[in-house]
Amino acid sequence: MKLNLTKPLIVFDLETTGLDLATDRIIQVSYIKVKPNGDEERKSVFVNPEKSIPPTVQELTRITDEMVKDAPTFKQIGKKLCDTFAGCDFAGFNSNRFDIPMLAEEFLRAGIDFDFTRCRLIDAQNIFHKMEPRNLAAAYRYYTGRKMEDDFQAHRADEDAEATYRVLQGQMDRYNPEKPVDPEKTLANDMDTLADFSAMNDNVDFAGRIIWQEMTDAQGKPLLDDKGKPKKQEVFNFGKYKGTPVIEVVRKDPGFCSWMLSANFTLNTKQALTRIQLREAKLNMQT
Repeated sequence: MKLNLTKPLIVFDLETTGLDLATDRIIQVSYIKVKPNGDEERKSVFVNPEKSIPPTVQELTRITDEMVKDAPTFKQIGKKLCDTFAGCDFAGFNSNRFDIPMLAEEFLRAGIDFDFTRCRLIDAQNIFHKMEPRNLAAAYRYYTGRKMEDDFQAHRADEDAEATYRVLQGQMDRYNPEKPVDPEKTLANDMDTLADFSAMNDNVDFAGRIIWQEMTDAQGKPLLDDKGKPKKQEVFNFGKYKGTPVIEVVRKDPGFCSWMLSANFTLNTKQALTRIQLREAKLNMQT
């Protein structure tokens, strides 16, 4: 269906060096400028982030340091983008949480005060989530073909647990590799597979203060274990040591670790840090 526009709409997406609004940078800007008369203008440009693109991002986006080394910096294209985007609304997928804030940061770093408060910001992901709820009741109806309120009382832990069990069984039926509903959507009925597939992050602790990060050699290539899988190490995900291996901080700044153990962090975070400290102490004893 044709969009009912009263002013141009920028449908856009960004690729970046990472997800940190303060330290990461844009490496690609792609947009479709849709005008009220139906005319469409498409543009995609690489951007030199003036820093190395992490190996994991290069693998994910297929955008390498070589591809952006001769590209303009955001500061060099910022004025032209500002002129192109002036007077427009914006649309993206998860754009209100990431792409718009990142674009705003890059404009400000380039000395351009682009006023997004004058724009209507449309996020297709938010529309999707609100129109197609991803809660237990919606899952129950999708996987069992029945309304949850017809079978259970709402907000009873015992009945929610029963409904969840039926949802999981329905998922295994639907994604059964031997007779899937959709051949492109299969999932092995195996607990290791289900646990890996269920993971939405790579946290060491539940709060995400410490995360797993793939290890690389001096050339930035992933280090592999004896099974050919990437080696990982725990790194801090906040504060002055963000991105620093926890083991380095344990060795060089034990006071920081002591502060964490006495500060208002979750007990689970403290437990994860303590386990790393004990592991390091055990290694020292062995040597």
